[in-house]
Amino acid sequence: MGHQSSSSEPPSLGNISKGFDEKREAVMDSYSAWLTKHPSALDAFEGMMILAEGKSLVVFLDYDGTLSPIVNDPDQAFMSEKMRSAVQEVANVFPTAIVSGRSLDKVKEFVQIQNVTYAGSHGMDILTPTGSLKYDPKHQNKAVDEEGKDVIYFQPAKDFLPKIQELSKVLEEKIKTIDGAKVEDNKFCLSVHFRRVNIEEVGILKEMVESIVQGYPEFRITKGKKVMEIRPRIDWDKGRALQYLIEYLGFNDSDDLLPLYIGDDKTDEDAFQAIKDIGRGYPIIVSSIPKETKALYSVNDTDEVMSFLKKLAEWKNSTSNSSN
Repeated sequence: MGHQSSSSEPPSLGNISKGFDEKREAVMDSYSAWLTKHPSALDAFEGMMILAEGKSLVVFLDYDGTLSPIVNDPDQAFMSEKMRSAVQEVANVFPTAIVSGRSLDKVKEFVQIQNVTYAGSHGMDILTPTGSLKYDPKHQNKAVDEEGKDVIYFQPAKDFLPKIQELSKVLEEKIKTIDGAKVEDNKFCLSVHFRRVNIEEVGILKEMVESIVQGYPEFRITKGKKVMEIRPRIDWDKGRALQYLIEYLGFNDSDDLLPLYIGDDKTDEDAFQAIKDIGRGYPIIVSSIPKETKALYSVNDTDEVMSFLKKLAEWKNSTSNSSN
């Protein structure tokens, strides 16, 4: 037998380490280039606030990946007390809304703050006190909350509820065969989570879900971080929810309005686009990697979201004090 060529020898640890370092440097370089297009909202904070002076800032926040880290079990996506405190500080000085893909009840249970407006199911389930909006009996339900206050639920997809419940049962039954797959019922939409699914079975799960949803043409699938979102085919998304909430808050015809939205996922892009359509405001994406986005600014992770929110509340309090 002849001597084996060096090409068949296993790579040395030194070469593996070098390759890893080169790859990491390439990622860092591309992230640095991306940051020139989507600068850090923390670094740009002073300039952003100069433009915000004298304006009516309204704050919109996604939940998962924004106020709480992404976790393997969606039922354990709790926000920290420090984050809750930061959101509370912001809500004390600005109109603030949480716009989440979670069900309205679930996101309220996670956030536990009284003076914010909640929009669940990607904005298909919005709870507001009775306010200045003209009542629309087709999509709005008047109710009384647990504190005895009059409220309005805006639910543009309520006619889909029976079909959503049926689809949920079918999906639950079918995906039982795949370990780690989970169907989360978010009332007006369904989330099929596969973060805990063995990588070899992810493709099988996706095909299974796509095949089932094909039998329900009034629904569509959108993709997020290790999740498939199944939603009714209606002209409604987080961007439309943002517009609805702006109108509810009385800023629809206001030249002073300055909307700020922080989110991390594809569904938040609709809200970023809505702010761009308004022509002013601060769409901010949460990402530690370069990605296609309509956001103007960025923050790296949930810790930076918290830092930004605290700076925002401090800025408002200091400007209010100086004007007194």
